Amino acid sequence: MSDFEEIINTRRSIREYDDKEVSDEDILKIIKAGMQAPGSRLGAEPWEFVIVKNKETLAKLGQIKPRVTKAPVAIVLVANIERSFYKSVWQQDMGAAAENMLLEAVNLGLGGLWNGVAPEEERMSRIGEIIGITDITETKPYCIITLGYPAEGLENKFMDKFDEERIHYEKY
Repeated sequence: MSDFEEIINTRRSIREYDDKEVSDEDILKIIKAGMQAPGSRLGAEPWEFVIVKNKETLAKLGQIKPRVTKAPVAIVLVANIERSFYKSVWQQDMGAAAENMLLEAVNLGLGGLWNGVAPEEERMSRIGEIIGITDITETKPYCIITLGYPAEGLENKFMDKFDEERIHYEKY
């Protein structure tokens, strides 16, 4: 199995982390991976990123998304709709960035969890207020990715999810 296949096949949602700090260098690598995702129009990708390490801020975010509270770091992915070329597909662009980031986390020996925020307007507003966004009309919190070193026994590992019955040819 290639390194890439191993990353794809072992990525899991990691919900518990040990206390080890995630380096700024690794956080930057993860964000760069997100920015390498394909977007709906080159140069018009909507993504922006808010890195949160402060325990008080993590706790506030955790009141809305509980898994954030105990993570060493969280990255809030924010869609800047003004920057987006196709205003109606920003969620697809953001999803591509999020998955790239989670795959890079595995590559770096980290675990990650995609905490959904969009499209629930109230949740988006509450998250936005915590990170300094007062109006979610054009700047929308999309998701929160928590990162850390997986707690013992909860490491990324292969789980066979292949189901041939879900494959269809030519028609459903």
